[in-house]
Amino acid sequence: MKFIATLLIGAALTLAPAHAAELPKLSLTIGAHKVVAEVAASADDRARGLMQRFSLQPDHGMLFVFERAEPLAFWMKNTFIPLSIAFIGADGKIINVEDMQPQTEDTHWSKGPALYALEMKKGWFAERGIGPGATVRGLPAAR
Repeated sequence: MKFIATLLIGAALTLAPAHAAELPKLSLTIGAHKVVAEVAASADDRARGLMQRFSLQPDHGMLFVFERAEPLAFWMKNTFIPLSIAFIGADGKIINVEDMQPQTEDTHWSKGPALYALEMKKGWFAERGIGPGATVRGLPAAR
């Protein structure tokens, strides 16, 4: 019986998104609002994003960091959480915010060259009155 329990725990750990614990976190500020963001700065981490996750803690999200500012596009394949994404320019200002539905391949584009993208639970930005032109403070330097 102990052997079966060990196998089940091992299988559960194998299926858990290991990258969730490995990504560095940083604190961001948008107006009076604080965000804890996991940082996806490598190509592999950006490709994986929030896939295979089923929840986010309040005021937590994921910050995607790119090498250079350019038009960015995101989709929600294998992502189970409804999200809102803020595309952010090199100057730290939000370019646009888009709502995204789970498990879709609809493409959501930045409305200009973006260096960062911040994903939060769907509605997070709207509920706080955060939109284009708002400044995100605490962003890391691009690589």
